[in-house]
Amino acid sequence: MRSLKVRFALLLGSTAFLVVLAAAGVLWSIAAAESTIDRTLAAQRRLELLAELSGRLTQFGLAAVETVGNPDGQPEALAIARTNVDRALTTVDEALAATILATNDPLDRTQYAARTRPMSQIRAARVILDRQVSQIERRTDPESRKNAIQGALNGFGAMTGQPLSFLIEAERRTMVLGSEQAGALSRRLRVAAGLAVLLALGIVLVLYRSVTRPTLARIEAMRKAAGAIGGGELDTRLSVATRDELGLLVANFNRMAARLSRREGRLAADRAALEDTVAARTADLRAANERLEAVDRSRRRFFADVSHELRTPLTVILGECDLATRPSARGVEYGPVFATIRKRAQRLKLRVEDLLRVARSESGQIELERRPVSAVAILAEALENAGSEAARRRVALTLEPGDSDIEILADPEWLRQVVESLIDNALRHAAGLTRVTVALTSAGGPNGARANVTISDDGPGFAEAEETLFERFRRGEFPGEGGFGIGLALARWVIEHHDGAIRLGRGENGRGARVTLDLPVLDPAGQQNKGRETRESAA
Repeated sequence: MRSLKVRFALLLGSTAFLVVLAAAGVLWSIAAAESTIDRTLAAQRRLELLAELSGRLTQFGLAAVETVGNPDGQPEALAIARTNVDRALTTVDEALAATILATNDPLDRTQYAARTRPMSQIRAARVILDRQVSQIERRTDPESRKNAIQGALNGFGAMTGQPLSFLIEAERRTMVLGSEQAGALSRRLRVAAGLAVLLALGIVLVLYRSVTRPTLARIEAMRKAAGAIGGGELDTRLSVATRDELGLLVANFNRMAARLSRREGRLAADRAALEDTVAARTADLRAANERLEAVDRSRRRFFADVSHELRTPLTVILGECDLATRPSARGVEYGPVFATIRKRAQRLKLRVEDLLRVARSESGQIELERRPVSAVAILAEALENAGSEAARRRVALTLEPGDSDIEILADPEWLRQVVESLIDNALRHAAGLTRVTVALTSAGGPNGARANVTISDDGPGFAEAEETLFERFRRGEFPGEGGFGIGLALARWVIEHHDGAIRLGRGENGRGARVTLDLPVLDPAGQQNKGRETRESAA
């Protein structure tokens, strides 16, 4: 056999044949045992019925003697005994008829059919005795009645004794025969089981020696060779002894080992080259990282130095402006002039403060003081601070507070500065601007109720991609005034530290710019009650 498929097919076929043969033997044994047991149990059942019939006949004879010997006794005793005898005869007849219908052996049917004749004799004896009792009851002489009933009982016993004995003996022989058949069947099954075991062991031994053991030995050799190759012995080879599937597998295994050996050599060379490359690139990255760290330190130092250097003279300028705005002794008012100077200096101070905030935010020195505050109050204060600049630019600045006030957990100074910065961005960068609207709304979300603050205008909108505008020191190509490029970056930092989000977009009909601040609401239920009370008081 040159193919493993043929060998394993033979192995599986032999196993299936043994299984089918064993199953057939077991089924035949079960059927034979059931047949023998059924016949024995049926014979035992009929024997019990015949014993009951014998007792009923005896009771019938005693009832007949009692009826004849005691005319004044209970006449229904004989009728009850007669009914019991008839019922017992019917039961025995039904058992014999069921046995005849159940058997398939013609000889058994003949034997069981022959037993109906003794039953007829017993039934006839019962009828004769019943008739004789009726005749004896008409006699008046007690002695004559006694002699007559004795003769009738003797005749009844003679007519029923032999048939009943014949039936009982026949059923007893049937039980003995069933027991003998069961013993013989058991002996045959033991012999057959022993022969089947010997046959199965012989077939299994032949198949093991011819199919299983050679195949397992070759597979074990391949396992050891694979383990050797896995351990680094790439020169391991196997001999191709056959041309079956395992022989082809062994040949492929040898070719695979040869290829692995060649690739191992190439891999060692490539590994050495890669290590050299990684070392060179690591040195370059280390140098670049050092340069970036130096640049970053310089940038932070620049912001800190600029902030501190500009903050001191601005503080002095603001102080002098405050002194100059007081009425002079000579009656000359320099208030409007110094007010303009103060306004410009204040804007410059705000820019310096922005630079300082950027430097502190990068170093992690800013700590927010969050507390429950009114969103409408913060927005109103921001619009009031930006009102003069909007009026100077002839831009309508509108607040839409919504249906009710919303309480949020925030740092009011930082949040106000963010809104002022966004309004200021719109005023400075949007050419042809006519209005800026600040709206407050509330909405539900997966993380609870949210407060949305929207700053929108009717200008040309954003000129660059949204994400690039959030980069620090990013200055877009706006047609308006320039700035430091830190307003949106600082706004995003503040809003994110308030557990919120900031989004840029277009206004209605695709015109204008829109900045949305998404902040968590402190207590939605409380806000609804507060809004309801406000509306009721207003009404």
